[in-house]
Amino acid sequence: MSEKEKKDTPSCEEAVENESAETLSEKDPMQEKLEAAEQTIAELNDKLLRTLAEYDNFRKRSVKEKEAIYPEAKADAVAKFIPVLDSMERAAGFECTDPEYKKGVDMIIHSFHEALTAAGVEEIPAEVGTPFDPNWHNAVMHVENDEMEPNTIAQVFQKGYRMGERVIRYSMVQVAN
Repeated sequence: MSEKEKKDTPSCEEAVENESAETLSEKDPMQEKLEAAEQTIAELNDKLLRTLAEYDNFRKRSVKEKEAIYPEAKADAVAKFIPVLDSMERAAGFECTDPEYKKGVDMIIHSFHEALTAAGVEEIPAEVGTPFDPNWHNAVMHVENDEMEPNTIAQVFQKGYRMGERVIRYSMVQVAN
């Protein structure tokens, strides 16, 4: 063999190494399936975690919405019944010849007040001579009155009601200047 042929022909050791390298570069079909399955598992796991996170966010958002809706609905319902209470209180203010009838109207008003209290509704304090607070009172008139201090309530036209810090109806008042 010539020198050139010796250089071009690999030795036994080199032939074995070359064969091993070729075998490693050619992936076993089982290895390919395993890697594909692992990739699919990773993708599905990621998808599952994202879905769980989305569901958790949805659940929390739903709870917040539910907690916000209930007080709104309750306040709206109470606001619709307050004019009925106003009418009953006006009726109780008139003279009546039948004491039993008057007693019945007073009992209805008392029951109505108890129901409002049980629902967490309270009357907004508005009395003549107390300071006017625009957070609780609605000034519909102003009057010049030297006997009263400025910015105080001179007359209450309509009672106001609140549920906690939420105003259901403002007290309608006249304010002294």
